[in-house]
Amino acid sequence: MQAKLSTVPGRPGVYLLKDARGRVLYVGKAKALRGRLRSYFQKSAGLDARKAEMMKEVRDFEFTVTGNELEAFVLEANLIKHFKPRYNVLLRDDKSYPYLKLTLKERWPRLEVVRRISRDGSRYFGPYVPSGPMWRLLSFIRNNFPIRTCSYSLDRRMRPCIQYQIKRCAAPCSGEISHEEYMRMVDEVRLILEGRNKGLLDTLERRMQRLSDDMQYEEAALVRDRIGAIRKISESQKAVAPGLGDIDVIGVSRGQKAAVCKILFIRNGIMLGSRHFFLRDVPAEGTASLLGNFAGQFYEKEFIPAAEIICPELPEDASLLTSWLSEKRGGAVRISVPKRGIRRKLLEMAEENAEILLTSEQSKGRATVVNELAGFLGLDETPEDIGAFDISNISGTEPVGAFVYWADGDFRKERYRHIRMDEVQGPDDYSMMREMIRRTAESLEGFLPDLVIIDGGKAHLDAALEVLAALPAAWSGDVIAVAKDPDRVFLRDGRSISLGDGTAAVLLLRRIRDEAHRFAVTYHKKRRAARVFASPLEKIPGVARQRRFLLLKHFGSIDAIRKATVDEIASLKGFNRRVAEAIKKSL
Repeated sequence: MQAKLSTVPGRPGVYLLKDARGRVLYVGKAKALRGRLRSYFQKSAGLDARKAEMMKEVRDFEFTVTGNELEAFVLEANLIKHFKPRYNVLLRDDKSYPYLKLTLKERWPRLEVVRRISRDGSRYFGPYVPSGPMWRLLSFIRNNFPIRTCSYSLDRRMRPCIQYQIKRCAAPCSGEISHEEYMRMVDEVRLILEGRNKGLLDTLERRMQRLSDDMQYEEAALVRDRIGAIRKISESQKAVAPGLGDIDVIGVSRGQKAAVCKILFIRNGIMLGSRHFFLRDVPAEGTASLLGNFAGQFYEKEFIPAAEIICPELPEDASLLTSWLSEKRGGAVRISVPKRGIRRKLLEMAEENAEILLTSEQSKGRATVVNELAGFLGLDETPEDIGAFDISNISGTEPVGAFVYWADGDFRKERYRHIRMDEVQGPDDYSMMREMIRRTAESLEGFLPDLVIIDGGKAHLDAALEVLAALPAAWSGDVIAVAKDPDRVFLRDGRSISLGDGTAAVLLLRRIRDEAHRFAVTYHKKRRAARVFASPLEKIPGVARQRRFLLLKHFGSIDAIRKATVDEIASLKGFNRRVAEAIKKSL
């Protein structure tokens, strides 16, 4: 190890600490890699208890040199997201956040919901978390402002669709509305999305008065109805302070080993929503370090940062974080720690909510349920996480396997796995189970949970124990089988336990087993459907998509192709006699 340490340069970069199996335990960044890595391996290193425990498992390391500290910051966030090392602070969040996109660069702009952001000249409004208010706002806009919903280019005239007939579109495609009038309507939609309803209402009231003075009473009545609708939607928008602009407010509450980060999304002075994250196994480092880790992972997603981010403390590497967020936003981002005023009140509200959520999470009794489960099964140690395997097939056809993962009282879908069986021929459940576990273990790089549940009986359990014992590195967890008929648990020591009672431990076992079954059956049905609707032409070597299209276009159906002669098929453009004979033979 010392020889390898001597080769590490004193430059910025990212390092990965690994265990004996090559699994990544921790990802970190450093201004000077040599000094940082050496500090981990010195006996006198002043590491906190968690990192000291980690170093007992570390057997190797890797590093990547970057051009500067900012590149190291970004690379670290990407690697944490990819490897999900257990000694890093992890958000366990695989969600993308919805935005409303107004395509202002198009001649006839439209409004749509997106979850990916690009610098295409459009205006993005959001994020909307939760998404319910967004859908209500979008419905209101489409009911009262008939801008188009289609994605056609509208370079030429066409007949209006049913959206025009039901008065949901002004039909710019057929020239039913002038470009000037259409863009005025788009501007009104933009003002609503920006929360500038007062200015819009003043403009509309003046227009209504002008139309009334000109005795255009029908047009004036339409504007009047629109004014009423805007006033109604304004009541549902939670205005904080119009002068605040765009702000993300991050509140933190810390416990002994856990923490909650609560983030409020304020755009144009309106509270669009909020999100909270429960962080487990938080290191003893300060709040600044926690905020730096949290922000690095949270903003790494498809997300537009606010112009100002409010925190209880400046995050670790705040200057790097500010530079990175400014680049993501396409404009300046400022991180502040307010001491007074409305910003301070917002921070206190976020912190209060974080504290309530932390207390609630800690009082849910999840540990009690898992402890009860350990006692019910007679396990030596209480499992921190649980995984379950199931297979699905019909007489050996389209066999698939599924793995689900449970931790901290919830299913973690980022660790779910689907396996399409390709080694076992015929209905052999035990061989399928062996293949499923082996390939899942490889996919998870050996990160199997503390407790593994097998859907089946004692024979399925024996098959699982066989493959688990043959894994490249020792696995220290436990494994059980849960059968449906009779409803029993089979243990590795040969005992079996009835699942007749309805305790919390039994309900948890059934819930995890049923989730694995649901996941396997869903994938199996998807595979069967794909096989049913697949064209027999797809299985013929040398008949790619274009040739399949030409065959069906010329002959009209598979049955007609079957009846065609080799010469008729070979005469088609792009075909020859060898391909034609292969088609006839296959069909």
